[in-house]
Amino acid sequence: MVRAHGARGRLVVQPRMGFSDPARMRAGLLATRRAAAHTVGTITVDSHTRVGHLRAVEEALRAGTDLNGYPVVSHSADTTRQVLHGIRGPGFPVQVRHGSATPRDIFTAIAGLGLTATEGGPVSYCLPYGRTRLADAVREWTECSELFAQLRATGTDPHIETFGGCMLGQLCPPSQLVAISLLEAMFFVQHGIRSVSLSYAQQTHPGQDEEAILALRRLCREYLRTDNWHVVVYAYMGVYPQTDEGALRLLAKAAELAVTTGCERLIVKTVAESRRIPTVAENVQALEYAAAVAANTPGPKPDGAEGPHDDPDSPTYQEARALVEAVLSLDSDMGTALLSAFRHGYLDIPYCLHPDNRGRTRSHLDADGRLRWADIGSLPLGHLVRGQRPGRVTAPGLLKDLSYVRTTYDAHDAPPILRSDAR
Repeated sequence: MVRAHGARGRLVVQPRMGFSDPARMRAGLLATRRAAAHTVGTITVDSHTRVGHLRAVEEALRAGTDLNGYPVVSHSADTTRQVLHGIRGPGFPVQVRHGSATPRDIFTAIAGLGLTATEGGPVSYCLPYGRTRLADAVREWTECSELFAQLRATGTDPHIETFGGCMLGQLCPPSQLVAISLLEAMFFVQHGIRSVSLSYAQQTHPGQDEEAILALRRLCREYLRTDNWHVVVYAYMGVYPQTDEGALRLLAKAAELAVTTGCERLIVKTVAESRRIPTVAENVQALEYAAAVAANTPGPKPDGAEGPHDDPDSPTYQEARALVEAVLSLDSDMGTALLSAFRHGYLDIPYCLHPDNRGRTRSHLDADGRLRWADIGSLPLGHLVRGQRPGRVTAPGLLKDLSYVRTTYDAHDAPPILRSDAR
């Protein structure tokens, strides 16, 4: 469905929505389906379920306490089927988003429900979220991918979206986001998943983001052993603007980025992101606003047309390809290769405190707001990024970089707000 819309130049928009109460979850899905946009549904799982604290979930459900997502493992299958009844269908798939490094219980539950779309990855759902050993995450994601692939026997084609393009949300240079997104997609394909999507999170500079997505799409054509793939853009994952106007302006830029680079799907954020969990109405407003911006944005240039971002060997492409080739040289098994890459420092996430991450790389924003490497550690990029080191990264400098997007977008007027209640 997503690729079909993308082929017709229609951007699919999606919320990050999850409620513990089944009635509210159903209402959220129904509102998403009815929005004036091309949408897919989301069930976001609660944080207790993500880390396997199922007893805490059961206690909360007994006490009537709200959770910050839908406990798909603890609610009965009949309850979740009632949530989905009459809503999910070929024109409105529902994706389960969960954030779990060890997701066996979640995969078992959703496979039993016949839900065929989810997201995550052995690296991207491990390193940012806790201290689970990377080897444990790789092992579980191997088993879960192979379990999910068995759903093909029911006549469906299960889909997994890699979260690799969103590592830590911010201050990871785009080349490494692109590389991890591709490597996780290759991991899924190796374990039997034939339908995948690759993520990229909007960063600090629109031109650099465009370069990164074009590099990702080219690398997919070169390395992925499946034709059933698409790219999903995430609205900025870091410190979000505090004003409604700033938040809408940033979301508009994300929609424009997705359309101009030929991406098929956009994960939206709302005006409430910096303050609290958004309401259903705020999610619908964000969906409709992004869809309206996308509808008024020219799509990518036809093949052969010339433009400022058409260089196939951009710096981001060269760096990402070097990272991918270095990882692939370590082992033919993608899981083993990923583990070796982090041991050797061929992959190393700036400012990530996970014990399996070397933590020797650093990044910074240059004067134009582009993300650059300040220290590449053992990354195999020495022949590509010489001379970029600006000196020691300081705490005040890091805090300034972390707040750059909020400061920039709160300082400008937003485009006119398209209110969902105006229809």
